Amino acid sequence: MKIIRYAEILGAEVLKLKRSQVWAVVVVLPLVMAALGVVNTAASGAGLEDGWNTLWLRTTVFFGLFPLALGVAVLASLVWRPEHRGGNWNALMASATPTGRIVVAKTVAVAALGMAMLAVELVAVVILGKLVFGLPGMLPTQYVAVGALTAIAVIPLAALQSTLSMTMRSFAAPIAVAMVGAGVAVVAMTAEWHAAVFVFPYAVTTRASQLASGAFGDPGALTTGAATAVVTAAVLLTGVVVAATTRLLDRRDVHTR
Repeated sequence: MKIIRYAEILGAEVLKLKRSQVWAVVVVLPLVMAALGVVNTAASGAGLEDGWNTLWLRTTVFFGLFPLALGVAVLASLVWRPEHRGGNWNALMASATPTGRIVVAKTVAVAALGMAMLAVELVAVVILGKLVFGLPGMLPTQYVAVGALTAIAVIPLAALQSTLSMTMRSFAAPIAVAMVGAGVAVVAMTAEWHAAVFVFPYAVTTRASQLASGAFGDPGALTTGAATAVVTAAVLLTGVVVAATTRLLDRRDVHTR
């Protein structure tokens, strides 16, 4: 019965997003970032010295530094936007739906959109590599695995940004927080403080996107230890954020103005 109820709530979220601008973010942002990789390559005049590896560095690795976190933040703000309009928040607070299900549904919606954005970016990289640069073979398997790990790492980030967009009626404020958070995560990775992934959702996403790249102290190959750390951190942080958000929403009240 619980699964059916969750499915109903998720179905309602999908209906809200049908005519939303989220799809423009999901498609346009990763395509723009991929295009910037082409521009940077053309501007450097050096081409792709190391084939797929160089292309990955100039597209996906760069995408994981700031654009990915900002994209998820925008998606979360768009997902929560309807609830902050008119009397929708009061209707949400007065509904019989348990707060835990609301929090999970919103988190799943944001995470799914974030994963879709990553999928678009990955497909764009493959198309660029084959059609634009004529690279031999296909994208190395380890990078496909990194893409999957990054998708998992998006979940706690989606949970946190969903919480921020729930508590802040401003559309832009949660996005500003994401910008700062992504910056802090980059500093942590530059300092090779990889333990930050266990306490900071932005660091999980940043770390995952840099795996096997050789950047920020990464060995340049995907290791079992690094992959396990990302998955473990993602699961733990998602659980903590969702539980805290559920408790917070339990204490929220209707808006009086």
